[in-house]
This record gives sequence, structure tokens and C-alpha cells, in this order.
Amino acid sequence: MNKITQFQGEYRWLSNFYQSPIELRGVVFPSAEAAYQASKSMGYKLDSIFCGLSPGQAKKLGRCIIIWGDWEEKKFEIMETVLRIKFKDPDLRQRLINTGDAELYEGNSWGDTIWGCHWETLEGDNRLGKLLMKLRTEYNERLTV
Repeated sequence: MNKITQFQGEYRWLSNFYQSPIELRGVVFPSAEAAYQASKSMGYKLDSIFCGLSPGQAKKLGRCIIIWGDWEEKKFEIMETVLRIKFKDPDLRQRLINTGDAELYEGNSWGDTIWGCHWETLEGDNRLGKLLMKLRTEYNERLTV
């Protein structure tokens, strides 16, 4: 089976760091990462700050803010929501469909084994890759109905 093991180079668009506008709660964020990190904030008071940040800056700020109470229970659902918004873009959706049956791994070297996995061993939960494959399956099913 075909595998995409890193969201870099020609597959950078799969990354949450890819610059792609995400409209969430009436606010347009410059990337999925910024939208996701802003969602950690209680009452969404920091949305306007996250709107002006690069994905890396958003991730860094997301580590420093006060996170709302049930974030750990909701974070996977929120990421799925953010990805569904990102892939409303017809070009990005078609690119995702065009990955065919490739297994998608957010391989990285920085130790994120929840959203991703180790880039060489592919060990980790790879939640981002799994969510992307779930969406791809749904989009393909709609095409065959």
C-alpha cells in the first residue's frame, strides 16, 4: 500500500501549518493551526490575536494560554471541525481525494506522537493522518452515491 509519511514538500498542503484560510466562529484564521490553537481559549477572547499569527507562532502561543476546562475531551472533535472547514476548499478537497488509498502519516522529528508519529518508524497515534483519511473516505463515498 502506498504511504505518505510526511506533510512536507508536495504534500505540505496536508499540514495544519499550510496557509489556508479557515473561517471559524465568524473569524478568518490564516491556517488550520491558528484556528485550532485559538479554540483552546476560554470564550474565544484571543481570536483576533491568533488571526495575525503564523502557524508556528500560533502553536507557541497555544502552549501559553489558559485552556478551557474540557479541552482534552473536545480537542479531537475540534480538530475534525477545523479540517472539515479547511477541506471545503474544492482544490484542497480534490488533492485529498487524489491521494487515493495512500496511508497518511504526519511523520515528524519533534516528538508529536499524538497528532503525528515518528517520521522514520511511523510509531505514534497519528490522529491527524487518521482524521484526514476519514475525511477522504467520506468525500469518496459522496462521489460514488
